[in-house]
Amino acid sequence: MDQSPRTTISVIGNGSWATALIKILLEQPLIHIHWWMRDEETVDYIKEFHHNPKYLSSVDFPMERLFPTHDLQACIHQGDWVLLAVPSAFVGGVLSQVQLPPEKKYITAIKGIEPKSKRVIAEFLHEEHRIPMDQIALISGPCHAEEVALEKLSYLTVSALNESITKELAEMLNCRFINVMQTTDLIGAEYASVLKNIYAIGAGIAHGLGYGDNFQAVLVSYAIREMKAFLHALHQESRDVKESAYLGDLLVTCYSQFSRNRTFGNMLGKGYSVKSAQLEMNMVAEGYYATDLVYQKAKEIGLSMPVVEAVHAVAYEGKLPRKIFKVLAEEQLY
Repeated sequence: MDQSPRTTISVIGNGSWATALIKILLEQPLIHIHWWMRDEETVDYIKEFHHNPKYLSSVDFPMERLFPTHDLQACIHQGDWVLLAVPSAFVGGVLSQVQLPPEKKYITAIKGIEPKSKRVIAEFLHEEHRIPMDQIALISGPCHAEEVALEKLSYLTVSALNESITKELAEMLNCRFINVMQTTDLIGAEYASVLKNIYAIGAGIAHGLGYGDNFQAVLVSYAIREMKAFLHALHQESRDVKESAYLGDLLVTCYSQFSRNRTFGNMLGKGYSVKSAQLEMNMVAEGYYATDLVYQKAKEIGLSMPVVEAVHAVAYEGKLPRKIFKVLAEEQLY
């Protein structure tokens, strides 16, 4: 990889996905990372023991190129690139504390919608923080953090309006266990990464209710058609939803044991309340926050989305999952 003399990246967030992305990026010997996290104790722990005590703790980091900090503004100042990997529900609050320099390049690895502005993260950065759209990139694709920790072969897609940014970012992420694809469908790929979390909740609810693999296959095949219609209505661009950033990410999120959105849905299907499921998981299921926002946006544009509507009925309207999914199965998935 051609770097001169090195690339410095500021990573915001310390969850499993942030930890996995840092592992990937540090495969490149000339990348240095400044890593912000809110908790000063975690910063001190990583400095001493060289791994994240809370997420993917088996991953050891080369500390000569990794600099943990709890000073957010200083962290952002250090990077040529700023990589955002905090839950979408909190990104607005985190970034409200700082000034984002518009000349830097920004990467969102957040698969959700900023709830206050009701925008995907690229739109939020552009509208609320005046970051030029051609300075923003997205990392998406079927890639669970837990498999990255195990160095299992995985695939990412980088999306940006600026093709030179996608090329540069792809070079930084490509390594012996990561293959990277590139696209200019920034907004479409980002909405797809939001939608797949909602559909994973739906798949989880179905599993929790006792529906089998046959029904889930129909549910997911209907979901990709629903996703295609939504993306076309929202942002018309030439795209193939069978590519991994769309269908691939949908499949792994709906079926994998590592999918927190599927786990969350499974708990709802088994009778947990939203609150009790969230407390027991102790992790953020991005799809929950996205469900209401996509539901409202679909109503605004006059688009019928039966799977999203079913998840919304269970998660936000308090309706019985068994009744809602009976109607979905018998009357709508055709």
